[in-house]
Amino acid sequence: MSGTADDVAHDAALTLAAQAGDVSALAGLLERHRPGMRAVALSLLGPGPDVDDVMQDAALVALRRIVDVRDPRAVGPWLRMVVRNSCRALLRDARRTRPVAQVPLPPDRVTPEHLLESHALRDWIWAAVETLSPTLRLPVVLRYFSTGITSYAQIAEACAVPVGTVRSRLSQARALLARALTATASSAHEDVTRRTEASRQEAHETLAAAERGEFDKVVKDRYSRDVSLLTRGERLGGTRFLLAGMDCDLAAGVRQRPVHVVAGRSLVVWEMELLNPADDPDHCPPGVAWIMTLDGGRVDRISLYHSPRTQPKSAPAEAG
Repeated sequence: MSGTADDVAHDAALTLAAQAGDVSALAGLLERHRPGMRAVALSLLGPGPDVDDVMQDAALVALRRIVDVRDPRAVGPWLRMVVRNSCRALLRDARRTRPVAQVPLPPDRVTPEHLLESHALRDWIWAAVETLSPTLRLPVVLRYFSTGITSYAQIAEACAVPVGTVRSRLSQARALLARALTATASSAHEDVTRRTEASRQEAHETLAAAERGEFDKVVKDRYSRDVSLLTRGERLGGTRFLLAGMDCDLAAGVRQRPVHVVAGRSLVVWEMELLNPADDPDHCPPGVAWIMTLDGGRVDRISLYHSPRTQPKSAPAEAG
């Protein structure tokens, strides 16, 4: 499309409307700039299925981060930059930690996630995410809503599947989400802000109860009798193991601090910072995510994902 004054003014109006929660305005922006976005993807990736994946990926990123756009008149270059970053993320190796790290953030340390927690678009996206099967929902939630489990390699470890399976499931999920987002755009949605805040409060209450020696009461009240604790897809045990693990960490002087919460109706992720005692700073990895599935409002499975320890810069590379 041409960059006439009318086009720029139209872009600005649509962007401001989208940032205020107008879903149709955002859809209009994506449609207006689709040719330019696709041209960027083709120039970096060449023809092939990866172009369609990147276009879908960029559309979902734009849904979450439209509030990042500081100059509504420049939304076209911003959307093309989202595509460019998604292409580069696809081409980088699995060691990357953020899928679109170069998208600019608003000033004053206000992240897109904070803004979106009170944003109408977030409710709309979550309504569509909840329509996915559990197998597809988990990688989508980790990829687009977590802060520390976003690369294909990290998601693969958290889901205990190969990286290729993660790519396949995300591709399927994006295609289904495109249809679900259209179908749910005009529906009434739950207040995700309220649900997220309630889950964040629950995380703090759970840790406080554990400090008081009352973690067993929390497990009894909020967890299924047959709750399972897993890591890397392997079952470690049930309620007894869960209680013993918490007691062991507390006895060792390890504490947890919630840093990010993702809360859906059937899937909740608590990302925790692990605080080791001063005399044993390497007792635990720097962080852990509680990936919890819910059945009837009660936690029936917890998968733990531990953030990898950062190697010292002087450490020699591992052989093999």
